[in-house]
Amino acid sequence: MENIKAEIKMSDLEKVDIRVGTIELVEDVPKSDKLVKLTVDFGTFKRTILVGLKKERENPGEVEGKQALFVVNLAPREMFGIESHGMLWDIGYEDGIVPVLAMPEKPVPNGSRVG
Repeated sequence: MENIKAEIKMSDLEKVDIRVGTIELVEDVPKSDKLVKLTVDFGTFKRTILVGLKKERENPGEVEGKQALFVVNLAPREMFGIESHGMLWDIGYEDGIVPVLAMPEKPVPNGSRVG
C-alpha cells in the first residue's frame, strides 16, 4: 500500500465541494482515446464533466442513470475544445485497479453535499 498523503487540516478539506449528481448522458469525445463527456444533473444546476472512462470500461455508457460523487468547485479546464466543470470522484485509479464509481448506498437528492 502506498504512503498516506501529508496531513491536512479540517479547514483544507472544507474547501472541497463534493456533491451527488446523476449522470444523464455519456458522449464520446472523438479526438480523445480516453475521454468521454458526461452531462451531470446536480438538482439546481447541470454540468459538463470530462472523464477518462474509455480505457477503463468496455461500455462507458453503462454509467448513465447512476448517481456518483463529483468535485464541483474545481476551476474549469478545457480539453479537446470542451470545457470541463468538475471531476468525477472514483475509487481505484491511484492504486492501478480498474476504477469504480464512488456513489451513495441508496438514492439521495441530486446536489446533496458530502461531509
